[in-house]
Parts: sequence; structure tokens; C-alpha cells
Amino acid sequence: MSLKIRLARGGAKKRPFYRVVVADSRSPRDGRYIEKIGHFDPLKEKDSADRLVLDAEKAKAWMEKGAQPTDRVARLLDGLGLLKREARNNPQKAQPKKKAQERAAAAAEAAGKAAEAPAA
Repeated sequence: MSLKIRLARGGAKKRPFYRVVVADSRSPRDGRYIEKIGHFDPLKEKDSADRLVLDAEKAKAWMEKGAQPTDRVARLLDGLGLLKREARNNPQKAQPKKKAQERAAAAAEAAGKAAEAPAA
């Protein structure tokens, strides 16, 4: 059984509130969980003390047992200093795809030919 430390959504429409839970990875997002280890309120100020309430000892214990935090929970744990998360950076993602690069190369070639034609 693979365990995840993840967020389970609660609250009303447009008013999210999340429980930080340890759950089987196959169970639904808001469904059955093994243990609740905290809660997270994204509507509160970022520097508010009760924005994230988490039992750090339980989180450490579950990670030692093999529970893997999701990306968002890993960010929260990194903010508390419980987990070291490397920053993600993919500079290739913003580059144009193959066909767009071909069109840009063709346009540059056409512009180069147009610049040469009046000179000759």
C-alpha cells in the first residue's frame, strides 16, 4: 500500500479549506484517509500563524514509514523546514515547438532574402 500525504478539500464553493491527511494513494481525494495531521487555509494571509496548522512529529513519523508528500504538501513542509524540496525549473517549456520554430526560421530567411534583393 503506497501512502500519500496530501490535501483533502473541504469548505464551501469559492471558500476552500484543506485538511492535511495521510491516505492510501488509491483512495479518492476527499474520501477515506488514515489520519488527519493538520489543516491549511489558503484564504488567510501568508504570514498568518494559523494558515497552516500541522503536527510536525506525525508528519515526520509518516514520512519515515514511507509516505510520500504531494508537490503542494512538500512546498508546505519545506516552508516549515521539515523537508528539503529542490526548486523546479524547466527553461525548455517556454520555447516554441517544432513547427513554430520552422515558421520563424522561414520568416527570418525570407526577411534575409528581401534585404539582399534591393542591394543587388
